[in-house]
Amino acid sequence: MAKATSTLSWCNVRLGDDHNWWVNETSDPVRWDVDGLSIIDPRQVTHLIELVEPLRDYGFDQEMFDAAFIPFRIEKDLGSGKVRLKRVKESIVESDDKLFALADTLDEENGPYADLLDHLTRCRVKMLNDLFKFESKLSVDEVEDEIREEQNTQFIEGKAIHTFEELTAILDFMPAGYDADDEAPAKDAEDEADDADLPEIDADEEEKLKNDESLKWDDEDSDDDDEKKKKGDDDEDSEDDEDGGSKKSKSDDDDEKPAPKKSARSAKKK
Repeated sequence: MAKATSTLSWCNVRLGDDHNWWVNETSDPVRWDVDGLSIIDPRQVTHLIELVEPLRDYGFDQEMFDAAFIPFRIEKDLGSGKVRLKRVKESIVESDDKLFALADTLDEENGPYADLLDHLTRCRVKMLNDLFKFESKLSVDEVEDEIREEQNTQFIEGKAIHTFEELTAILDFMPAGYDADDEAPAKDAEDEADDADLPEIDADEEEKLKNDESLKWDDEDSDDDDEKKKKGDDDEDSEDDEDGGSKKSKSDDDDEKPAPKKSARSAKKK
């Protein structure tokens, strides 16, 4: 049996005010409703491929990713921000060409795109639980409920959800209180928490502490040691003088004779 998407051979798309591409017309208008039908452009395809790369260590299946999209290549520029796309048989992940990707949403509940959303959510949850030590492990239901709540808000406001935004909501998901830029092992967060317990000291308080005499124990001990050492050296010198006095020789007596007076010239020179 042929796939339901086999008759979809081309589509016309337009660039919206939100800088996303939306489908205007398809070769199969019976099964494809273009009302709010979005399509991912080549730049967004590249970004999504980068986002799913870390999930390969957590069970990401590239075949499911490829199966969830119908690839198109630009066939003709229609002007006024509109382009005609032609369907191709290539992998959007492995192709070197700039391809557009239309999500296969003919079966919104059990189709390949619906399967991909569930697959990506599970991979993302597994990765977050591995990188962070949450109080209780993050669950797939929690993530789906939070994303669905945000989507319902947009529906109420009359905003159509673009496929790219729907995918990045999963691939960039972070629970409340965590930052997407801080995807690192939880032990780093624990180290920061330990540092946070230390009180902060402003410049004035730090200057007061420097001048606080009660905090100079090490310096005082060092001064006391120097003074004791100096006193000990003086005592040794005194003992040497006494010993020397008791053992005076004749030459020592000669040395004690009055020295000749210095001349005024030599004194002045000194």
